[in-house]
Amino acid sequence: MAYEYITTETQDGVAIITLNRPKALNALCAGLIAELGQALQSFDADAGIGCILITGSEKAFAAGADIKEMTDKTYQDVEAEDFITGDWEVLSKVRTPTIAAVSGFALGGGCEIAMMADMIVASDTAKFGQPEITIGTIPGSGGTQRLTRAVGKSLAMYMCLTGEFIDAETALRSGLVAKVVPTAELMEESLRIAKKIAGMSRPVARVCKEAVNVALETTLTEGVRFERRVFHATFAFDDRKEGMEAFAGKRKPEWNHR
Repeated sequence: MAYEYITTETQDGVAIITLNRPKALNALCAGLIAELGQALQSFDADAGIGCILITGSEKAFAAGADIKEMTDKTYQDVEAEDFITGDWEVLSKVRTPTIAAVSGFALGGGCEIAMMADMIVASDTAKFGQPEITIGTIPGSGGTQRLTRAVGKSLAMYMCLTGEFIDAETALRSGLVAKVVPTAELMEESLRIAKKIAGMSRPVARVCKEAVNVALETTLTEGVRFERRVFHATFAFDDRKEGMEAFAGKRKPEWNHR
């Protein structure tokens, strides 16, 4: 499919989606978000894709939502259209594992989109922030919620109430990102991780992702109970049997993704 605001490609079971509004620092206009949602749904439905990697430019992952599209909206407008829902939440709902490869600015909606991914790999130039308070509003796509779960109350309050940014090393120490690498190595390392995930059994990767996400939504007792039932359920997979037999036989498993 031809897109206006993103580009897509695939490599070895990995789908790569690149946000592509360079003159606007990848500001998240409605068209870009719609195309991102379409691409995510398409790759999520593709049995040949085992991981989805989302990135931007070296200068900006995404510098936020497109403020020009919001300036003249009224409460009645945003309530009626349920503004910043729909396509904005697609990334949080896909079953395929996802990685956000972030360089430069990930601000406002850009930070929120990155947090919807299953993990963030950041370049050493990455800057994360929720500066909505500086334009008279608050985060609207999970910034107060996902950020707090990722970094804790104090740092989330600091970021949301001051609008100030944190650098990549602070994001790593706080648990917002999984890994920080030099800018020149960001895509190479992100692709390495994505290809490793894509090389696993895809149904097992999907249920593993689901189990980790349940940890954010439930109590420890209920979460462990869910995990155990999903663990038991993996014994119905052909790949579980193949994986254990391959380990016992000291060979590489050959996944059937069943």
